Amino acid sequence: MHLLKHLCLTTICALGLATPTACLAAGGPTSVTVVVSALASTSATVKLYFYNVREKFLAKGGYAFMRVVKPSGQRQVSLPVELPAGEWAVAITQDTNNNDKLDKNFMGIPTEPFAFSNNVRPRLAPPDFNDCKFTVDGPGKVVSIILTK
Repeated sequence: MHLLKHLCLTTICALGLATPTACLAAGGPTSVTVVVSALASTSATVKLYFYNVREKFLAKGGYAFMRVVKPSGQRQVSLPVELPAGEWAVAITQDTNNNDKLDKNFMGIPTEPFAFSNNVRPRLAPPDFNDCKFTVDGPGKVVSIILTK
């Protein structure tokens, strides 16, 4: 029962449905700031997909949660999130034509800006979770990512 309660609280905190103070008091998530720079547009929506399960990385709907940010005239966005301790990876897209999807060419390669945590630059295939992962093990972590144009 205790494990189930902990899992439910962790999920509620990760989704941002509980206050950061409540999450920390319960031994839950800590504050992490994701900074995305070199945005292609100062007005187009930026989507951040957070993954914490290796087998679900980049799978359709496999992310733990997603956040949408508007740059508000800036070439950089900063997003504070509460993440449970463990291994995480972030995939980011910028919807420059505002059609609410990541456009790709006939070979399946994105034609809109994208990025991954650790600034992994895929060559011929999507990156692996292990290449993109970072460890959350305490408060104050900053993950800096440069958008690929």
